[in-house]
Order: sequence, then structure tokens, then C-alpha cells
Amino acid sequence: MSILNILRYPDPRLHKIAKSVTVFDERLKKLAADMAETMYDAPGVGLAAPQVDVHEQLVVIDTSETNDDLLILINPEIIWSSPERKMYDEGCLSVPGIYDGVERAAEVKVRALDIEGKSFELHVDGLLAVCVQHEMDHLIGKVFVEYLSPLKRNRIKTKMLKEERTEQYNKQRGRR
Repeated sequence: MSILNILRYPDPRLHKIAKSVTVFDERLKKLAADMAETMYDAPGVGLAAPQVDVHEQLVVIDTSETNDDLLILINPEIIWSSPERKMYDEGCLSVPGIYDGVERAAEVKVRALDIEGKSFELHVDGLLAVCVQHEMDHLIGKVFVEYLSPLKRNRIKTKMLKEERTEQYNKQRGRR
């Protein structure tokens, strides 16, 4: 398995729409395993393939405290959302160090395929519902900061670009 490079906001590749997965092979299994390893290493609770510059509808999620309840969603679709909405503080591996409130459906029912291509449905609430909706946004090219005000979004963009320039500068100078 390998740790993959996570794209950082405002990288334009994060806004590409992911294509449906049609081939369920060893490449897909390796990608899912690499994504899970990358998510655990980051550390995070969810990762979508577009975040690692693979524009396919694949999501890995694990909201357990012990990192032993990996959920893989391929070609997921929300088939029901509760009318009740809740505000959650969200973060994102593509926007490190930034957390802000996003309002989402309190519960969702999702239909997806597993790693073998078999269809299943899942009714989720709480943190798992937030993660499912957050990661599925990545599949349509949407990053959680797009739910925030333009002022907040611009401040975050400026901060991310400044951090990237600092990292590049330090790399050129042989620093970490």
C-alpha cells in the first residue's frame, strides 16, 4: 500500500466531476486500500478519490475511534435525506487546519456499490451522515468551504496559497 498525495484547496483539480466506476478489478482494490491508508495516516475520517487526483466515484470513510470500520462507497447516490438539518463543524484533508460550520441533512439513505460491485443501501445519521455528504460533494467537484461566505472562503484561499508558497520555499532551501 502507498500513501497518496492529497490535493490542497484551491487546486482546480478538486473541482473536476468524478466519473462512475465501471471496472471492479485489482487496480480499484489497490486504490481503495491506498486511499484508506492515506486517510488513516493524515489522519482523517473520510477521503474521496478526487482528493488524490483520481476522478472516479470512490469514497472511503471510517468514523470509528479505533480505525477498524472502513466503509467503501463506489458510485454513491443519496436516495433520501431527512428534512431535519443540523450544523456540524467540518474539516477537510484538502483544507488542513480549517474547520467551520456547515448545515446538512441530519440523516441520509445512500445507495452504493461495494468493492466487488455489489449494490447496497445504508441509512446513516450523526457524524457518518456528515461524512457521507461531505465526501460525496467531492465527487461533484465541491469543497466544504464553498458553503461558507465569500469573505471566509477568500480568507481560507489566501491562507492555503500562502502556506503552499512557504512550503515550496522551504523545500527549495532544503528545510522541512
